[in-house]
Order: sequence, then structure tokens, then C-alpha cells
Amino acid sequence: MTHDGPRILIIEAVFYPDIAENLRAGAMAALEEADADVTRIWVPGVLEIPAALSMAVAQGETYPPAAYDGYVLLGCVIRGETSHYDIVAGESARAVMDLSVEKHLALGNGILTVENAQQAQARASMEDRDKGGFAARAALAMIGVRRSLRGEKP
Repeated sequence: MTHDGPRILIIEAVFYPDIAENLRAGAMAALEEADADVTRIWVPGVLEIPAALSMAVAQGETYPPAAYDGYVLLGCVIRGETSHYDIVAGESARAVMDLSVEKHLALGNGILTVENAQQAQARASMEDRDKGGFAARAALAMIGVRRSLRGEKP
């Protein structure tokens, strides 16, 4: 049996497990509503997300049946007492943006960059800001943009 919904890869940084769980719940709810075929992979932290994204894209280019229609990135960076926050947030965002533009990716970025755990929980919670759901819906919207630009039915 074939699946007609979009093929989506969720790349999830699990450094903060409770925040990751809330982001994932929001993303999965939005993707289930869209009847998406979802694969999930985990990485230790946000800085590893761009490498995993690059690996997934390369695998799809090498072996087209492994290609995904879109990607949802989930994770959290909480400011601490050192400049590590700036490096992780800035470098991961730059690498993700570079990949998405260079490879024409339909991508939803649900990587939170916050000052404290309370802000992270508010943004991750489905009952509050639902940034996981927002990222999933952004990826789906970008798949629609790509299809429209190709002259396909969105």
C-alpha cells in the first residue's frame, strides 16, 4: 500500500528531553492532520541538526527513494552563563539556512532560542505557542510553494 501524503523527516535534538517531547507532540499533531508519512531521527543537540539534515539530503540525492518532501527541525537552546549559547544558536541557524537555500528544501525550523526554561516550555507547549506545530505547518506550506512553482497541484 502506498502513502499519498508528503514524506517528512523530523530531526529532533533531545538535549532537553521534556521540551523536545512537547515540540514533537505539536509537530506530530500537525503532520498527522496533513496525513504525512513521518520519519523521526534524534541527535544529541541543536549543533548536530545541520549535519543530520545534510546527511539526509545527501542520502536522498544518492538514493532517490530515500528523499523527503520536507523537513521539520526541533530543538532548544537556552542561554546560559557563557557565550556557548551564541555559538550554538548562530552556527546552527546559519548552517540550516545555507542548506535550505542551496538545496531548495521545504523546511520548518522549530529550533527555540530562549533566555530560560520557562520561555522554552511556553513556546514548546501545544496549549501555548506550539512552535513544533508551527514548524510542521511551515514545512507543509513550503512543500506547497515548491509544488506551485513547478506547476503541480499544491
